[in-house]
Amino acid sequence: MIKKGIHHVELWVPDLARAEASWGWLLESLGWQSYQRWDAGRSWRLDEVYIVVERTPALNAAEHDRHRPGLNHLALHAGPRENVDALAAEAPAHGWEPLFADRYPYAGGPDHYAAFLVDRDGFEVELVAS
Repeated sequence: MIKKGIHHVELWVPDLARAEASWGWLLESLGWQSYQRWDAGRSWRLDEVYIVVERTPALNAAEHDRHRPGLNHLALHAGPRENVDALAAEAPAHGWEPLFADRYPYAGGPDHYAAFLVDRDGFEVELVAS
């Protein structure tokens, strides 16, 4: 059988400690488990997929810009609406700020319940209700 789907996503970050605090809180709140740790990175796993944050010396810019070519955002399943609401409320204490707050929770359209968040380094995540 040939496996299909995403194997992993790797985000190069300017500050590993800051990324670990924000991404670690978020992913663990969504049921992801700490997976790997090394001097320059961390990862979290859910089933067979994992997400990596890494502070690599190969970076050629000091900041991420989701408006440039490349990754705009990650959209993650967040369970029922109550979970999305709880995560959105708690997120600022963990380095995330709301995007499109004036249209929450329907910034993605009238049939799409989600929270859009951005971390201190400009990475955006969309938490989608089931």
